Amino acid sequence: MSRILRTIKLAVPALVCLCASVLPAQTFPTPKYWGQVFSPQRQPMTVPDPEQIDVYVVDGKLTLSLQDSIRLTLLNNTEIKINRSQYEQAAYAALRAYSPFDPVLTASFRPVRSTQPTTSTLQGATTLSDLSQPFSANYNQTFYPGTNLQVRFNTVRSTTNSTFATFNPSFSSGTTFQLSQPLLRGRGWTVNRAPIVVAKRNIDQSRAAFEAQINDSILTVINQYWALVEAQKRLAVFRDSLKLAEESYKRDKRALELGALSPLEIYRSEGTVAQRRVQVIQAEYALKPLEDQLRRTIGADLNDRVAALDIVLTENAEIAGELPVPDMTAAIESAMKKRPELEAIRLQLANDDTNAQVARNNLKPDLSLSSFFTSNGRGGNQLTGTGVVPGGFSDSLDQVGSFNFPTYGLSLDLRLPIRNRAAQADLGTSMVSKRNSLYRLRQSQQLVNQDVRNAVHAVEESRLVIAAADNARELARKTLASEQRKYELGAQTIFFVLDAQNQYQQAEQNYLQALVGYQRSLAQLDRATGNLLEKNRVLVDSAVK
Repeated sequence: MSRILRTIKLAVPALVCLCASVLPAQTFPTPKYWGQVFSPQRQPMTVPDPEQIDVYVVDGKLTLSLQDSIRLTLLNNTEIKINRSQYEQAAYAALRAYSPFDPVLTASFRPVRSTQPTTSTLQGATTLSDLSQPFSANYNQTFYPGTNLQVRFNTVRSTTNSTFATFNPSFSSGTTFQLSQPLLRGRGWTVNRAPIVVAKRNIDQSRAAFEAQINDSILTVINQYWALVEAQKRLAVFRDSLKLAEESYKRDKRALELGALSPLEIYRSEGTVAQRRVQVIQAEYALKPLEDQLRRTIGADLNDRVAALDIVLTENAEIAGELPVPDMTAAIESAMKKRPELEAIRLQLANDDTNAQVARNNLKPDLSLSSFFTSNGRGGNQLTGTGVVPGGFSDSLDQVGSFNFPTYGLSLDLRLPIRNRAAQADLGTSMVSKRNSLYRLRQSQQLVNQDVRNAVHAVEESRLVIAAADNARELARKTLASEQRKYELGAQTIFFVLDAQNQYQQAEQNYLQALVGYQRSLAQLDRATGNLLEKNRVLVDSAVK
């Protein structure tokens, strides 16, 4: 028994060192292994409530800056939560890719009793009764080079009523060490780790896809924010225009009471007031769906109390100082380096190369070298002519540990398929996939190039439109003041005043639309060049977590 214990003490550390040098540490059971197996942690399958919405409630209103809206979108947007699950699934797929290298321990105990009539006196009994109690345990593990290790232990306890048995009960034990190594097909770290490498690249691909989706979500909330700013400012313009019309109507009504104005002239200013009141009402109700849209994007609609509050936006569309001029060449270079869509295709190209390498390896003959060593032992009560020599299970273990009864061998196995159409098809498929990925990369680069050019042109156009709209607004304001002065002096009719008010109102709307359009074009340019997340201080790793 002491020999087998010494053997175990020597063999176990060596086996652990071999495994640790080949496999990553996380594949082995942790100290909490049994708890993880029998009592796995159950995560609650509930959807959390929206986060930090109440923080932005000020004086009974939801007060938001653009950065606040982006932050709440990252925290609460349902589409982002759904898109993030795809990244998480890719991470679990990578964990599954390690499964071929997980060690497996199996055990079996199958007692069998048999009773049968005898047909010969050499069987040692008139009715032969046997009890067999075999037990076996097997440890199996495959390593990255393709090496397979098996350690098998088996023992059988047998009892019989045969008078010719020399051991009764008898214990037969054996321990077998077997190593198998592919020499051609399936040999090497590169081929055997290929599923893991591909799965890790798939994680990076999912991350790139998730980054692109975050870009789209941020661009969406930016556009919604500025659309709501424009709608609120437009409502203010309509209200100011209505106020001017009402003041003109009051003056005309007073002039009519004093007899200085014909009754036929009052209808024009009164009709203008009614018309502009309609514009105010329409602008108020055009504002509501835009507010609901922004609430849904930032998750405010999920909070019943906040969903009913008015939204106050703190950003101003006007930009102080000179408007920057984007550099087309620098913008395209930035896009080619930072766009996540291009990075995802580059990772797919790397996966295509790995799959082609595996397919080429599968075309090789299957040649493997195996070796095994078994140590046997026998123990039990030994029946002799003079009596019984007591013994037991420990005797068989001592013999196993002494290695006095070894069995060992070597085998070289070759499997040479006459034709290997499956491997040929896999290789052809991988090459077609790579060619397709190359074309997709070129197509995406063309689309990105066009996207950047359109974004740069939009920014340039917006700059020019702002300058022109500002000039037109100033001229419209001066025209309105001139017509108002002429009307007060009696040198002009109310028609020209009301027309000047309409022109000034339209000029204000055009200027507002130009400012918001410039903000949107800047955001689109940032997205096209891959700088949208960086500019808004968004870290994809934090968004993933």
